[in-house]
Amino acid sequence: MAFDRRSFLKMASLGAVLGASAGAEQERHGDDPLGVRQQFPICRDEVFLNSAYIAPSPIEVEEAAKAFIGSKSRHPLSLDEMLAKTDVAREKFARLVGVDKEEIGFIFSTSEGENIIAQSLRLRPGDNIVIDELAYTTTFLLYRHLEETVGIELRIAKQNEGTVSTEAIERLVDKRTRLVSVSWVSHKNGFCHDMKALAELAHSNSAYLYADAIQAIGAFPVNPHQENIDFFASGTYKWLLAGFGVAPFYIRQNLLESFPPDRWGAFQVEKRLPGYRFEVYRTAKKYEYSTLAFEAVYQLEAALDFLHRVGVERIGAHTIALTGKLHKGLSERGFEVSTPPGNRSSIVSFFFKKDPATVEQILKREKISVTLRKESSEIRVSVSLFNNDQEIQRFLETAVRF
Repeated sequence: MAFDRRSFLKMASLGAVLGASAGAEQERHGDDPLGVRQQFPICRDEVFLNSAYIAPSPIEVEEAAKAFIGSKSRHPLSLDEMLAKTDVAREKFARLVGVDKEEIGFIFSTSEGENIIAQSLRLRPGDNIVIDELAYTTTFLLYRHLEETVGIELRIAKQNEGTVSTEAIERLVDKRTRLVSVSWVSHKNGFCHDMKALAELAHSNSAYLYADAIQAIGAFPVNPHQENIDFFASGTYKWLLAGFGVAPFYIRQNLLESFPPDRWGAFQVEKRLPGYRFEVYRTAKKYEYSTLAFEAVYQLEAALDFLHRVGVERIGAHTIALTGKLHKGLSERGFEVSTPPGNRSSIVSFFFKKDPATVEQILKREKISVTLRKESSEIRVSVSLFNNDQEIQRFLETAVRF
């Protein structure tokens, strides 16, 4: 049978149709409040509490990837078609986070976003960057490098009982601060920053606010305009339920002229002029300098349809309620929980007492997937839209053996 674009579209939409009907049936049962578990076959095989590491994709995202590869092997899509799909995904992502599509560019990873901003700041000796102890490794590595090569000062706010307060960061900010950079939600323990307060702090000192948003976007509702964030980047293989190789990058509209790209390529060109001169996009598309990972873009577009249909508000309410029960249950069982109480994210981390190899074997036998940090005797549990009360209870019953 010939594989044409009509077949591609039919395959890409098949998962959505099946998922909607299966989800409606499943939602009648208390073990699936959001009506999504049929879209995640992993639920039949294990208790998966590890989406902060790599999240499973719903079936319809898998179908979109299969359709893309099927098309490429039989009748490859044109570049114009793939770029048009990229713009569709851009609009859907912008709508998900409440910003304008002109403020969204697609890059390759979260780390690339912070590098773009750091290079575009044109830092000078004596400038300082303020981060905190709960940041991701890239942040430390990047600014230590700039300390050595440019002569900036890296200032690191200490965490206290799993929290980094706005006041702790404020003590490090002064008139030579160029950027405050934080993980919106920390990968270490799920601590969620007060982004609006940090934006006010940074802006009152003529600095900018950057957010590593990979543990936030898709997990609960966000609105960078209301929070007054200047920039963020987010990979798509965690809470956005898609693949690897594409990362939405946000830059506030009034900053686009002030932050040029840090590299150049043909895909930034909006208009060709005589004499081998060019006009580059003036929107965030100017950061898309080369061929994107288009398969990942197609996966993202399908995942965004799924997230819009389920509703990030519902997802956030569901998962944060479950992490609240998890936090309470772990505390009642005597564990030291490194996530602060009342924290509103989908992650809870705690310390265990037994030998890590023993804990690893228990988890394996019980078919429970979490992030096990052997070097610190810590477990990170991350709750996604497909998890339910029974799975949280099963984990707590297992944890007493840790």
